[in-house]
Amino acid sequence: MKEKLSLRLFRLPKTSVILATAFSVAVAFVQAAEVPPKPLFLDANPVCPCESLTEVTLPNTTIDSTTIDPSDGSCRVTATVTHPPSGDRIKVFIALPVKGWNGRFRGNGGGGFSGGSASSLRGSVAQGFAAGATDTGHEGGSGSFALDANGRLNWQAIQDNAYLGIHEMTVVGQALTRAFYGKAPKYSYFVGSSTGGRQGLMEAQRYPNDYNGIISACPAINWHRFLPADLWPQVVMVAAQNFVPKAKLDAATAAAVAACDPLDGVTDDVIDEPTRCDYDPGALVGTNVNDSTFTEADAEVVRKIWEGPRGLSGNFLWHGLARGTDLFALANTSGSPLTGKPFIIPLEWFRFFLIQDPQWDWTTLTPAGFEFYWRQSVEQYGAVIGTDDPNLEPFRERGGKVIILHGLADQLIPAQGTIDYYKRVQQRMGGVEKTAEFARLFLAPGVDHGFRGAGPTPTGQLEAILRWVEEGTVPEKLIAEGRDQNGKIVRTRPLFPYPQMAKYKGSGSTDEAANFVSVEIGK
Repeated sequence: MKEKLSLRLFRLPKTSVILATAFSVAVAFVQAAEVPPKPLFLDANPVCPCESLTEVTLPNTTIDSTTIDPSDGSCRVTATVTHPPSGDRIKVFIALPVKGWNGRFRGNGGGGFSGGSASSLRGSVAQGFAAGATDTGHEGGSGSFALDANGRLNWQAIQDNAYLGIHEMTVVGQALTRAFYGKAPKYSYFVGSSTGGRQGLMEAQRYPNDYNGIISACPAINWHRFLPADLWPQVVMVAAQNFVPKAKLDAATAAAVAACDPLDGVTDDVIDEPTRCDYDPGALVGTNVNDSTFTEADAEVVRKIWEGPRGLSGNFLWHGLARGTDLFALANTSGSPLTGKPFIIPLEWFRFFLIQDPQWDWTTLTPAGFEFYWRQSVEQYGAVIGTDDPNLEPFRERGGKVIILHGLADQLIPAQGTIDYYKRVQQRMGGVEKTAEFARLFLAPGVDHGFRGAGPTPTGQLEAILRWVEEGTVPEKLIAEGRDQNGKIVRTRPLFPYPQMAKYKGSGSTDEAANFVSVEIGK
């Protein structure tokens, strides 16, 4: 019964759906089923009409419009921030509840090259937050903003997208909140996933006074490293002249899960510790997959994708996709005969940011060329958008708290990069215990970039960050939930802060969180 349940209820979404929504999961997963926080002020009513906010004066900022949103009754403000003499235009979207403000400000993140959008504010307003989002200086999700009209790098636009846009949105949002309610928000929070997760950690690194608490999910940190690395599976297949069909990639993933799932003592279609899984796809050579024979050439492609980008001398460049992860997301192929179909975001990174040629033919990229451009990406963009500075001392000293989450089956951003970053934070900030006083990393086995998959989805992180900041209650664990198609909870698991993980205690239902204990990863 359990095996049928896992196949029916926890099936991964189709790759086309993943790619359509990838890098834009943003804040939706932290809004679902969360209880609205309690109000912080007895009198939280506006002290002025919505339309009067056009009179608020802020440096280099124009209040473009104010209106009452008929769908939720909130005061919606649109503003434009510039940085003379560059001529840039950062659009800022602010939503202020006319009734039921909870006394807090919440910044929402974006996805991919999109800094964010006004549509993300609705859920925040429903929970009583004054909330903000921004396009970080350009409309849409294309990376073409990196080049100006003459085809040269537009560094102001790049900086706006990398870090300035979110900070400006925060300044404007908090000022408008103060003007509308006659008092400043007592606490401010930033919530984001993917690019939004990166934006949150960038705030902690560059602007430690902006937010009291941050939720950073599957964060796109190490952007300058992992994003070019996302093109690696296509480079491997071009070099091998072997484009592997989805059925074979799925077969390799399924075989790895079958081989390594039992290592944690529970068979549930989930690899709890992907780094312990050493399954080799050579075991599939000669088998029939969808009326086609799995070859040694297919196995070698899969090995190199799992291994991750390497230089010509075999030197490590970046982490590969973990075993158990959907390979087709980045190793997408289609057509007859099969050809590669690269994920658009890393492809545009090469075209607009590295090569500065919108028409560049990616099929000309050799392993030697890949290493060259990968190193260029690291050297050219690490300081502006890398978001990998482990020095969070100013954020810690002002009392800031951050919860980081990452799915261990993330098919777009390898979780190992986030783990590496957190380890560097621990080294910089005084060790495991000192770091855990203000920053905690939770790893979710069996879920992908959108926190979907065979494993249960993390819940309660918004409540956890509020209680940590406002009450001093340290999040010793989160609860992950798996639900059936009717929304009924059918599986729960505890998620413990790194370097701890959940281990089945040996008795009771494996679908109940109470039957798991905390152990150190690798033991």
